[in-house]
Amino acid sequence: MAASPTETIKERLDVVEFLKGYLTLQPAGKNFKALCPFHREKTPSFMVSPERQSWHCFGCGLGGDIFSFLMRYENVEFGEALRVLAERAGVELRRLNPAEYKFAGLLYDINNAAKEFFIRELGLSEAAKQYLKERGLTGATIQEFELGWAPNEPEALAMHFLKQGYDPEDLIRAGLVIKTERGARFDRFRGRIMFPIHNHFGKVVGFTGRILPTRPEPVEGSGNPSTSSGLAVAKYMNSPETPIFAKSKLLYGFSKTKNAIREAGKAFLVEGQMDLLMSWQAGVRHVVASSGTALTADHLRVLRRVADQLVVSFDNDEAGLAAGERAIDLAEASDFDVRVATFSGYKDPADAAQADPAGLSAVVAAGKPAMEFYFDRYLPKGSFEFRDRATLNNIRAVVGKIKNIASPIQQGFWIKELSKRIKVEEKFLIEEAGKLAVNAPAFSRGEEAAETQQRNFTRRDLIGQELLSAALAKNDFALVEDSLLYFTGMCREAGAVLQRGERTASDPKLDEVINLVVLRAGEFSPREVEDLKKHLSHEYFKERRLELTELVKRAEAEGNKEALEGALREFGQLPVV
Repeated sequence: MAASPTETIKERLDVVEFLKGYLTLQPAGKNFKALCPFHREKTPSFMVSPERQSWHCFGCGLGGDIFSFLMRYENVEFGEALRVLAERAGVELRRLNPAEYKFAGLLYDINNAAKEFFIRELGLSEAAKQYLKERGLTGATIQEFELGWAPNEPEALAMHFLKQGYDPEDLIRAGLVIKTERGARFDRFRGRIMFPIHNHFGKVVGFTGRILPTRPEPVEGSGNPSTSSGLAVAKYMNSPETPIFAKSKLLYGFSKTKNAIREAGKAFLVEGQMDLLMSWQAGVRHVVASSGTALTADHLRVLRRVADQLVVSFDNDEAGLAAGERAIDLAEASDFDVRVATFSGYKDPADAAQADPAGLSAVVAAGKPAMEFYFDRYLPKGSFEFRDRATLNNIRAVVGKIKNIASPIQQGFWIKELSKRIKVEEKFLIEEAGKLAVNAPAFSRGEEAAETQQRNFTRRDLIGQELLSAALAKNDFALVEDSLLYFTGMCREAGAVLQRGERTASDPKLDEVINLVVLRAGEFSPREVEDLKKHLSHEYFKERRLELTELVKRAEAEGNKEALEGALREFGQLPVV
């Protein structure tokens, strides 16, 4: 029976070499260790086993194989991880799994081919090239981000694909062609500057189209609303959701800028594609854009892997301010150090970068803490008239913003600062905060996973696993022979498997224990081994006392004299713990 694509990929890709592209791995006996990317820690508890081709964090409890790491780290579904790893391993899904390729792999090919078509068309459109020049983009930036042009014709792209033998239904599935209720087909994007949207691995998955300010009247029969009809034509248009494109998970430009973000330890968040392109061109390379959509917890989860600080900017209008506040609040709840960059005198970062490239970098670097921004926005300078209901509501709004901060220490600091600003004692502000609704965090912390791990294993399980790890590291299972009585059944079985030189088991629960033992394997001093044995026996006798107590109660209730005497006899012989 032929191996599945998943098995073939695992055979070709080494988990240690793959994870080195994401983490700084350090040798730890037969294994490797690193700081966990999924929760905040100062001491490495993330272990990688070349022998098992697995990873596990003993701090937050998460673990798995090369697929589960990529899915969690890059915030992608299994299908996406499969395609990325297949390409890395040189596995051709089209041949091994035609159905999988048809479902999503083909969509990557179609989007990439569309990008090439739009790039070619840009070279033929003087109006489009002139617009980009007027906006300040250089040829190098246009080429780097693969900008293009969608002709203002009803079926230019569709006909291009059909001539190459593509199925019209696949073009519809890719979001590039629209089918009307009457069955007519036409291009989704017409007369627009095209910005390819790449996933975080650099693959084109969709597009944003920006209409030219002086675009001609839409072509008859194109399905576009006519400007003469009084209906507005959307300035920006995005690809629809497809099996490979989800706006709520993707940040524009991230595939190109994530290394700069990681090196800087911070990300400059802007709203639109032009904001990102002009910022990048001005030398601010640690920039990402939300593509005009609302910032989501998924976006922040991706950024949190590579940055602690988020510098937020937004358009200088009420809609921009409202969107900016939502982004700030979500980021504060996600434990980012949030700063605000304000471009006075300019509509947005793109205009600021075009007028003063050097000044853009200075403004981003000097971003003020989000709470200072809120103080300036909501609280007037000078004395406060607390009989004014509007003023009271503004103060409550700021208190709510402070309560939303993930760190209690930061909350305390800003409550103190607010107290100084409005001359109200801290205790009253804290009391006011207590009356406000609690905001849920943007995403779960690693501690929740750790709690799950603790629920799965008893303390005796965990101590037994550590003892087996000590024996495995020395390849001397005689080390634990005097403690076998105190092991849980699962630990005894795991020890037997490991002693035979095997590293896997068909039983998933037993295999999980073996995996944890292998990942923990490291040098234990004789004193540490003896302490573990004492703790193990202590836990065993504690559990046995509880079991015998229940036996005594049951025997008394049932009037079983023989069982009662036996339980009491054993109870009396147990050492005091």
